[in-house]
Amino acid sequence: MSTYHGPVTQKPISEIAKYLKNLIPANIPETYALKPMFENVASEEDIRNGVVAFRDFLYLFCERLISDGHLYFKLKKNPKKATDYPFLYSITDLLADIGYHSKLAESGDSLLITEIPSFTASIDEKGNKKKPKNPVSKLIVCLRFLAHCGFVFTGIDLEAKTVNISKGQLLEVSYPNAPILLTGLKAMSIADIELRVKRYKNDNNHDNLLRCDYRLIKAKDTDVLDVLNDFLHPLPEKVQKFALDLHRHYIDMGMTCATIISTFEVHFAYSYIKNSQRVLSSRDVYQLRTWEFALSTRYGYCLVVRAKKTDKYPDVIEKLPLPLQKKIAKGYGCDRKLRNEPCQGGCQGIRLPLDDSILNISKGIETWLDKEVLYKLRK
Repeated sequence: MSTYHGPVTQKPISEIAKYLKNLIPANIPETYALKPMFENVASEEDIRNGVVAFRDFLYLFCERLISDGHLYFKLKKNPKKATDYPFLYSITDLLADIGYHSKLAESGDSLLITEIPSFTASIDEKGNKKKPKNPVSKLIVCLRFLAHCGFVFTGIDLEAKTVNISKGQLLEVSYPNAPILLTGLKAMSIADIELRVKRYKNDNNHDNLLRCDYRLIKAKDTDVLDVLNDFLHPLPEKVQKFALDLHRHYIDMGMTCATIISTFEVHFAYSYIKNSQRVLSSRDVYQLRTWEFALSTRYGYCLVVRAKKTDKYPDVIEKLPLPLQKKIAKGYGCDRKLRNEPCQGGCQGIRLPLDDSILNISKGIETWLDKEVLYKLRK
């Protein structure tokens, strides 16, 4: 099967920053128990406060990308994929290195680090030199941007053209505007490296840091409804209510919701799997989805439906709102094969923007989905 999906287009880094800002949790609980592995990092209260401070830093980080990101990052002339933003990956690798490989000073006001593995060549088991994950030339650029966001690096010259962290060289990292952030960064880096579960789609290292996925450090699993609330928070209130009502309605009907969340794609996939003869992974649920809430840099927030039984209930479709009827009649599938058009992700399903426009057809959507799900229940 061909993997060609047409020419790759990328959005400016400022637009990506606006997108990323929506992934940062707006509401982090004041109290929650932490996994025991974090007992040696700091007190639970300090870690929780540090995570909130780190979340606030990410808002500033995105604002700096919006205003000045073009000075640090240039779009590639021929990007391989729409998510080809190496600067973002390099800077999150740097944040992870700082948090994970450092020691918190006794005062708690700085992190002390003597190695930055993601930017430093290493020797493998056979004695061969191994290239670092990121070019050393990118280190100074990332350090400068973090300094632009409020970090202070003592023991290094940020005005130099290039910088190398030699083995044993001490680098002190501080964040004067909110020193407690360093505790949060350390805990989140440990969680990202030691607890992150490999995903099915877009498994980019350390992007939990970029999204401030504090749930990794929680002792108890988070209910999917709480995660969905966070996902929906940038949307208009009535649209949020519509989406939450859909979630509750189909969970009550016996559907399972699986989440796949990464920096550049978010999926809340709904499938009816109660008749399955085996335990299904998130990937399995996603592949069997009837519908989903999705977010991507290309399409924004959408409700996507993979309707396969519309020929069974034409009388119902005739009574749906006209805009919805037209969407259903158009169907879905490979854009090139169906309409001789460039790929627009049509194989993913019938895509409906999750904005105010969806409210006018909300009742029709529920009627339509009910019919699709009922056919699943009859199997």
